[in-house]
Amino acid sequence: MELKEEFEEAKAWVEESFHLNVSGEASLFEVNIRYIGGLLSAFYLTGEEVFRIKAIKLGEKLLPAFDTPTGIPKGVVNFKSNRGSNQSWGWAMAGSSSILAEFGSLHLEFLHLTELSGNQVFAEKVRNIRKVLKDLDKPFGLYPNFLSPVSGNWMQHHVSVGGLGDSFYEYLIKSWLMSAKTDMEAKDMYYEALEAIETHLLNVSPGGLTYIAEWRGGILDHKMGHLACFSGGMIALGADDAKEEKRAHYRELAAQITKTCHESYARSDTKLGPEAFWFNSGLEAMATQMSESYYILRPEVVESYMYLWRQTHNPIYREWGWDVVMALEKYCRTEAGFSGIQDVYSTVPSHDNKQQTFFLAETLKYLYLLFSEDDVLSLEDWVFNTEAHPLPVNHSHSSARGGGR
Repeated sequence: MELKEEFEEAKAWVEESFHLNVSGEASLFEVNIRYIGGLLSAFYLTGEEVFRIKAIKLGEKLLPAFDTPTGIPKGVVNFKSNRGSNQSWGWAMAGSSSILAEFGSLHLEFLHLTELSGNQVFAEKVRNIRKVLKDLDKPFGLYPNFLSPVSGNWMQHHVSVGGLGDSFYEYLIKSWLMSAKTDMEAKDMYYEALEAIETHLLNVSPGGLTYIAEWRGGILDHKMGHLACFSGGMIALGADDAKEEKRAHYRELAAQITKTCHESYARSDTKLGPEAFWFNSGLEAMATQMSESYYILRPEVVESYMYLWRQTHNPIYREWGWDVVMALEKYCRTEAGFSGIQDVYSTVPSHDNKQQTFFLAETLKYLYLLFSEDDVLSLEDWVFNTEAHPLPVNHSHSSARGGGR
């Protein structure tokens, strides 16, 4: 893109103005996937030392979150007191629990921090998380979303491949791929989890749409969140390494889930998808209330389009992606950038006047890659963290990225 002046300006800001000696609280998860993930990518793509140094220092600031009896980290770190807590933040009301998608989405970045720093503490922290999860009893093989970092017990039997659970599963298959397919523990945990999801959460609607429901103590909520729409791409990404007799099945499953998520867009007036959509009372792939009808520039649907395109080269995924581009231009572009909209079922939607950071990091990046050649950030050489920051595959087979090895 040749944005060289802008890059130099941003690099100077990171070097001179990105200070870590600050007071206040920060989300372990968000700091890891956005800040550390972004700094690691910037280092690997440019070789500029400032990004490596800042990533390591920021990683060290997160370590107090792991000071718990189990080693399962708390969700919030106070940078002034150097202590962790599980105070509720944002939309994730966890109480005293730690959230699966948060403590389960550290593995990729922390292994890179160990490799770049030589400090084994980062790898040790995430390997312990893996061990705790592997040893726990899981209801029907499913991973509930809330875990006590004190007792190591599940706190609620709520299972979701969308919000609260999503990127845990993503990081299992990506840990396998990032290790150049040497992290057998991650591979085994991923396919076991996927089998449980398929057995207990997967449904097909009367209209023929395949979706992944949410599970609450054995009772299904027949809905999918927009966040769960990453799963089509995830299943496609892992299909080739499944047992031979399952590979074609997983490719088809990935395509069907992605088609369902496309339908949530196609059935709206703006051709953008709602935050959540249901399958009940004759209604399929549509939100049922205003509180779920908004679109905040989320990336998960176009993320799956990109992975399915890279796997199949079926032109339908580029067609669907271009429909999203046109809808973004028509309904979300403003004088100052792009904004979310409050109701995807209105052709004169109100803007929420927010351009989420993931719109740049993920939505636009996945759209760009959807229309790029396959060798632009090749999936053979890179994995994307859950904020779409590319991290290199370890083709050298070094043990530092070997996950469970």
